[in-house]
Amino acid sequence: MSLRQPEREFVDADPDELAALLGEHAIGREEHLNAPGFVVRPDAVQDALTTLRDEAGFDHCACVTAQQYEDRYETVYHLRSYDDPTREASVVVPTPLGEPVSRTGASVYRTADWHEREAFDLVGIEYEGHPDLRRILLPETWQGHPLSLDYDQDRPQVVPFRENANPLEGDHRDDAGETMFLNIGPHHPATHGVLHVEVTLDGEQVADVDPDIGYIHRCEEQMCQQGTYRYQIMPYPDRWDWGGAGLLNEWAYARTAEDLADLEVPEYAQVLRTMSAELSRTLSHLLAVGAYALDVVGDFTATFMYAMRDREKVQSILEDLTGQRMMFNYFRLGGVVWDLPDPREEFLDKTRDFLEELPEALEEYHDLISSNEILQVRTVGTGVLPPEVAKSYGATGPVARGSGVDYDLRRDDPYGYYDELDWDVAVEDGCDNYARLLVRLREVEESAKIIEQCVDLLAEWPEDDRTIQSNVPRTIRPDDDTEIYRAVEAAKGELGIYIRADGTEKPARFKIRSPCFSNLQTLGEMSNGEYIPDMIAALGSLDIVLGEVDR
Repeated sequence: MSLRQPEREFVDADPDELAALLGEHAIGREEHLNAPGFVVRPDAVQDALTTLRDEAGFDHCACVTAQQYEDRYETVYHLRSYDDPTREASVVVPTPLGEPVSRTGASVYRTADWHEREAFDLVGIEYEGHPDLRRILLPETWQGHPLSLDYDQDRPQVVPFRENANPLEGDHRDDAGETMFLNIGPHHPATHGVLHVEVTLDGEQVADVDPDIGYIHRCEEQMCQQGTYRYQIMPYPDRWDWGGAGLLNEWAYARTAEDLADLEVPEYAQVLRTMSAELSRTLSHLLAVGAYALDVVGDFTATFMYAMRDREKVQSILEDLTGQRMMFNYFRLGGVVWDLPDPREEFLDKTRDFLEELPEALEEYHDLISSNEILQVRTVGTGVLPPEVAKSYGATGPVARGSGVDYDLRRDDPYGYYDELDWDVAVEDGCDNYARLLVRLREVEESAKIIEQCVDLLAEWPEDDRTIQSNVPRTIRPDDDTEIYRAVEAAKGELGIYIRADGTEKPARFKIRSPCFSNLQTLGEMSNGEYIPDMIAALGSLDIVLGEVDR
């Protein structure tokens, strides 16, 4: 069951009608691939975004990208609709070099809060009226903005001791209440990586949560900007999510670059991509489910090890297919790197054997986890995230679908071979930690359906028509100033890539829209008023990977 609101009439996504709707707020037009771009004055950002959200139905701020040109700074808000993500529009906000100041969009879309903080941190644009404009990936004492054109990379950076002083020094209590400041992480297994959560307690209840990220920021976007479209970028996406979802990340880049360069993908290669991507999703969800049992009920010996057992089977299949167990690097622009391993029948039988065993394994998971009385007490009714709040934060994937938001790019913005196959989108309307767990278990079932159909198609595919890659130019040079945003349904949600080309064989701007980054913003909404164990359960239900959050 989904919690879709009754449909209302919105202005059509036709560029001329949107321009008329924006009126004097729009001072120019730009041509972005797949999404009309409207240039807006810095002081009209909130009015323009509100109009597009309320009158045109763009309720999903998917991505916010900031960049500096030779003559200006620029912020791009990429908007979509949860009901129809193929309805897209871009709001472009230029600001002068001498005064890079724009009105914030965080009052319209809550997800813009963190995105604008990142733009301020790395590029140097200030957002007037922002609720908490401070650095998000780098220390507060960092000098300069790494993505600005005048940034001095050789300048030494010194973090004074006060940045790491004891936060309880002076006892963070007041006379009127029983408040206490509590650090969780960054070195704690419950934070799923190097995440530092600064928690303020009022008695035993959580009063405020501030996730402190950036501990493993690795400049992934900048490395992609230094690589060529054709050969050097594809190995990077696997490293954004080391939980097994690497093939889905590869597809995000492949889809964006192929659309940018107008490349076709053979039908046979689309089937290979779809099968391998769903194996990758299964790998990720099994880790999420096993780790969640460990987080919530401390179940290491049974559920966690069962999940590792079944993950090992998927790992073995993907190792046979890609040659790797973690950094798969299987996708190529225009297709995949190679066909199924020989003998084909042995590989297909091995995959079928796993699919035959999976229903019994899923019954075990339901017996051990979803039917577990202790886990139900810990998760049912905790970590509540209402659907409209989830949308405002740009939540996607199992986090959004666990709140009844019926949004899945595989169905709603079809790519690959998904629209030719029979499968369902898993949606739960519980809006709590338990609902998000159920969504992932159901998605493993749906992935199995997809994989099984792909295996049957591959087994019967004519040998003479097994084209794994289209004819791709050796050097790809998209036209100067071409801009595009494309996304896929990754294991954690909408993984999107924004690229601006400059006529060379390398991107001028490469922005990663991480689903974990947006989903993590919801932690405070889910945890305030709860107890510390409930906050840990809520954090685990997000299934974040810090490599994708920090990038």
